[in-house]
This record gives sequence, structure tokens and C-alpha cells, in this order.
Amino acid sequence: MGLVLFLMAALWALGWVMKTPVRARLIMIGLIYAVVVIAQLVLPEGADLRRATGGDVRPWLVLGGVAALGFGYVTAVRRLRGKTPQDTTAPPNPASFREAELTRYARHIVLREIGGPGQKKLKAAKVLVVGAGGLGSPALLYLAAAGVGTIGVIDDDTVDGSNLQRQIIHRDEMIGTPKVFSAQSAMQALNPFIAVRPYHRRLTPEIAAELFAEYDLVLDGTDNFDTRYLVNRAAVATGTPLISAAITQWEGQISLYHPASDAPCYECIFPTRPAAGLAPACAEAGVVSPLPGVLGAMMALEAIKEITGAGKGLRGRLLIYDALDAETRAIRIRRRPDCGCCQTGHASATPREAQAGSTR
Repeated sequence: MGLVLFLMAALWALGWVMKTPVRARLIMIGLIYAVVVIAQLVLPEGADLRRATGGDVRPWLVLGGVAALGFGYVTAVRRLRGKTPQDTTAPPNPASFREAELTRYARHIVLREIGGPGQKKLKAAKVLVVGAGGLGSPALLYLAAAGVGTIGVIDDDTVDGSNLQRQIIHRDEMIGTPKVFSAQSAMQALNPFIAVRPYHRRLTPEIAAELFAEYDLVLDGTDNFDTRYLVNRAAVATGTPLISAAITQWEGQISLYHPASDAPCYECIFPTRPAAGLAPACAEAGVVSPLPGVLGAMMALEAIKEITGAGKGLRGRLLIYDALDAETRAIRIRRRPDCGCCQTGHASATPREAQAGSTR
């Protein structure tokens, strides 16, 4: 029996070294377990294989039962966290700061434009980030570091090795883990005084408006036009300010969209998606590693300004950053009188020519 258990442990360790997915490792070990149990049940007493695997099926059945209970418990906990993440973390108290928080946020508090009142606004704020990838990673980390009290993150993807070139919130040991839980772990390790709500699911028209209504501000860090249109429609429908950024290769852009304050919505500026091939995703065109960090940090900075009222935000301006030539420029943008989203008074959950897409 000890030899079989050693073989199982060796297979698990080898799979970990080779970065084999956890599910594949569990299947391999499960197959070995099944062969041993069948051998104990089918082979006659005294058979060599039966003797080599313990000679008695009962210890194996007990071991299998314990493993099944443990696996079932872990699975149930993960499902509960995915369905009702808001129930797993107590909301922070925005009325007071602990001594450790005062020390943590001291550099904000001494800033004239933020100060104590601004830090209280950050603690009381609820911000939703759509996508925990290249743009969402730095945005989430800086929102957590800045002390935003409640941070939601929705993404249906899992961490892949190819993400780690730019998605700095995730670590190598998190490969195969849902991105929202990997992000939650990193954010709460950075700042235990915040509440994180991870939604491990795809953003769909059925849930978008209801979800957005729970938050004061939405940050869109997705990488496809389908989801960007969906996020914009839900933000317009709920009257929620939207900070949206996009990147490709060496360039990025960012703006704050909010028709309720007379700023354009995303669809005012981009009424239809570009023709195929004109705006390829990062997976096709590539992206330089720090670029998502630059734009993601800008998203967090604009969020802090929007919440605290500090400085001049990006309402009515589109900021364009060219990393290759080290140039930044801002252009004026205005609401479009014939916008099919914000000028019709009924922003539906599904934009024209688009359905709900990935949040990866």
C-alpha cells in the first residue's frame, strides 16, 4: 500500500513541476486508485498484485471516502464563494479608521486634494472592475492599496502561464486558478482592511445592470468590443460613471464616460466596432509588458480622482498614450446627438451588432 501511495505522491509532484493542470493530476491519481480497488475486489486472495497493494480493500475504501469528503468540501466552498462573494467578507466601516489604517494612508491624508475627508470617501466607495487581466491587474492592486472600501471584480477566466508577462496581480503558483480568486488573494494580502467581492462568471446582459447598480463606479479592463459595448450599455442604464481603457502593442487610450454628467458614453465615440483586423486583440497583435501597467494605473488614478473630487478628470477627454514614441495627447470628445445608446433614453443590455462577450 505504501508503494502505491508513494507513486501517487510522485505523480502529483511531477505534475506540479511540469505545471500540469490540477484536474489532470487528479484524474491520473484517480485512475490508479480505481485500478487498485478493482484489483482488491476481483483478484483472488493471495494474488501477487493484491498482496502488493495491501491485500485488503477496506483501507482503500476508507482512504477514498476521506478524499471524496475533502474534495466535496473544497468544491462546495468555492461554489459558494463564486455565487455570493459579498457574503464572505464583512464590509468595512467607513466612519472610522484604525490606527494601522491611519499609518497606511498617511501619504493620502497629507495631500491637500485628498486629505482625511477624501480618504473617508475612498473607504466608503464601491468600485467594480470588469476583467482581472492586463488592465484590471494594476487597477485592482492600486485601488486596494489606496483603500477603496469595497472592490468587486468579475471575470470568468483562469490564470494561464501566458498571462504572467503582464498581468502582475497573478503569480506562477496560481496557474489554473480562477482569476478573480487569484486577484482577491493578492489584494487582501496587500490590504486586509478592504472587502473584495469576486464574481467568477461571465458578464451577461441578464446580470449586468443589476450588478452595476450595486457600485458607485465601474472600470472596464476588457479586451473585446462585445463586452465593452455591454459594459457601456449597463453603465448608461444605471447612471454609473465608467472608466474604460484599451491597449494594443505600444499604444493605449483611456477616458471617463458618463452621459448623466453630460460626458459622452463609449458608444458616442465608438458607434460601431472596427472592421476585422483593424483592432486586433493582444493575443494576435502582441503587447509590451509594462503598457497594461501604465494604463491600468491611470484607470486607478482616475477612479481615485472621481471618488474624492480631486483635480481634473477625463470627462469629455480621451487620453492617448504612445509608449513607443513616448508621447501623450488628449483630444476633446462630445456626446453624439444620434447615439443609439445614451440619446435614446433606453440603453438596453445588448448593443447593436454585439452580444455579451468574454471578460478576459
